[in-house]
Amino acid sequence: MIRQTRRASRWVLAVLAALAAPASAWELAGSKTIALHTREGQALPIGSVEFRPDGDRVRFAIKLDHARFKDYFLSMREFKCIDGPSETHCHVPYPYRMPSSVTAGDLAWLEHALLFLHNTPRDYGAKLANGVYYRLRLTNDGIVGTPQSVDLAHIGAPPSDPDVPPFGPAERGDIGAGERWFSGISIR
Repeated sequence: MIRQTRRASRWVLAVLAALAAPASAWELAGSKTIALHTREGQALPIGSVEFRPDGDRVRFAIKLDHARFKDYFLSMREFKCIDGPSETHCHVPYPYRMPSSVTAGDLAWLEHALLFLHNTPRDYGAKLANGVYYRLRLTNDGIVGTPQSVDLAHIGAPPSDPDVPPFGPAERGDIGAGERWFSGISIR
């Protein structure tokens, strides 16, 4: 009887532990699709990111699908852009060396690799004050990002410490819901 009670107690504890354990989290490993999401709810795949675990960090490499973008020559520089109904969204490659690695709790370098700027179709120059920074967070279904505003002039000169991402919370501002054509980004 005592043996059966102990066995039952162990079984109950095992079931409770399994129920208390978090659901299997989405992993930062392998090839994933990057998609921009419009305020109308459309998802537009724009490329992929390859995650490769490397010790306590995860290395990443982004590959944009250039067939999805148009070439724009703005302010004497070529940009890869996507035209929307009222604005053009252009990828801005981070111009300096970066670690290209993340952890589940720190996606800052991935955020810096996915910088954009927005213009209206009638603009001829790149307006650096119109920078878009996607604040990323890891979920059980992948990575999701919400747009924040940044002034890209902030990265006009190399950072004093190349291992610290230059766009911290103090350099970013909130963007109102529906204010930008692309209302988010996802990696799945």
